[in-house]
Amino acid sequence: MIESRKIEFPGATGANLAARLDLPVKPRAFALFAHCFTCGKDIFAAPRIAEGLTARGIAVLRFDFTGLGGSEGEFANTNFSSNVQDLVAAVDYLRRNYVAPSLLIGHSLGGAAVLAAAPHVPEATGVVTIGAPSSAAHVTHNFAADLADIVEKGTAKVTLAGRSFTIKKQFLDDVAGQNFLDGLAKMKKALLVCHAPRDEYVGIENATQIFAAVRHPKSFLSLDTADHLLGKRADAIYVADVIAAWASRYLPAAEESAALPPGTVEVSETCTGHLAQRVWAGRHTLLAGEPVADGGDDAGPGPYDYLLAALGACTSMTMRLYAERKGIAVERFSVRLSHRRIHAEDCADCEAKEGNIGEITRDITIAGDVPEAARARLMEIADRCPVHETLTHEIKIRSRLVP
Repeated sequence: MIESRKIEFPGATGANLAARLDLPVKPRAFALFAHCFTCGKDIFAAPRIAEGLTARGIAVLRFDFTGLGGSEGEFANTNFSSNVQDLVAAVDYLRRNYVAPSLLIGHSLGGAAVLAAAPHVPEATGVVTIGAPSSAAHVTHNFAADLADIVEKGTAKVTLAGRSFTIKKQFLDDVAGQNFLDGLAKMKKALLVCHAPRDEYVGIENATQIFAAVRHPKSFLSLDTADHLLGKRADAIYVADVIAAWASRYLPAAEESAALPPGTVEVSETCTGHLAQRVWAGRHTLLAGEPVADGGDDAGPGPYDYLLAALGACTSMTMRLYAERKGIAVERFSVRLSHRRIHAEDCADCEAKEGNIGEITRDITIAGDVPEAARARLMEIADRCPVHETLTHEIKIRSRLVP
C-alpha cells in the first residue's frame, strides 16, 4: 500500500512549507524531490516520478519552496540561497521524523539546489539532476527583458509561464554569488545527470559542465526529445524508471515483502494520479487506471481490461493443460477479447429480454497442425475455464467495511 500524506514544516524563513510524502508500507529508502523555478511540487513530472519511485519501495518527499504552491511566505523575499536552506529544512524534517534521504532529486533550478545542498546531507548516497543549469544565475534569462528595471529600481514585476512574480535585486545579487560547481569534486556521492539535448530552456552544455565537475561514479541520461518540464507522461515515467534502476546500486537492498495469501488481491489508490490504483496480487504489483477520455490519467489498464485479461489468461491456460494431457501438439494459444453493452432484445440466445446486458467476445487462435476434431474439442474446453464459469454462473459479492 502507498500512503500519500500532506505535511508542513518550517522553511528557511520560518514560514511553513507545504509538502507531500508518498510512503510505501516498507520503504527501502527515502528520496527528496526539489521542483523547478517558480513551479511547485505538483507540476506534472513531480508526482509521476514520485509514483515510479514509490512503486519500487522508495518513499518520496516533494515540497513547495517558500512563497510557491501551498507554502507560506513571500516569493519576492526568496532567492537561491533560501531555496537551498528550504531543501536542508526538508532533509531535517525527514531526519527527525523518518530517516534522512539517501537520494536527492532536483528538476531545473531545483537540480542546482540539490547540488548546492548535497554537502549538507552526509546521509545521501546519490544525487539526480533533471534539466539542471550549471549556474544559479542561468535562471535570470527567464526574465532578461526586466533585468535593467530590477537593477535600477530594486524590484520589478515579471511574467513567467503566464504568472506574475516580484523579483528583487537581492535575488540577482544572490544568484550572481553562487558557484556550486567548485565543490562538486569533493561531493563523494553518485551522480546521475538527466538532460534533453534540445532542452528549450537549459542548454545541454549545462549538463556537460555539471558532469565534468564531478568525480566518478557518475552517469549521464539523454532525455532525447523530452521537453524541459517533462510534460509528456511517457517521458516522466521513463525518467522515474531509470532513476529507480540507477539508484538501486547505491541504496540499501529492498526487503522482500510478504506475499498476499493465494486468491487474495488488494487494491489501493496511489494518490498520485486521478483514478490511479495500485494492485497487489501475491508478490506482484500492478497499476490500474482509466483513459484520459474517461476522467483518468491512463495510469494502467482499466478494470474491464483486467477482467478480460483474467478470462483470456484462464482460457489459454485451461486449453494448454488439456492439450498437454491429451498429447495435442498445439504451438500456441492466443485469445483476443472485447467487452460492450448491448440491448437484451438484440441478443437472441440471452435469458434476459429487457434492459442492457454485457457481451464479451472471445476470439481464440489455435496455432499448429491440429486436426479439426481436436480444435472443436479445445473450443469446448475453453468454456470450462474457471473464470468463464465464474462469470456465467451466479456469484455473490459481499462487501464489508474494514476499520
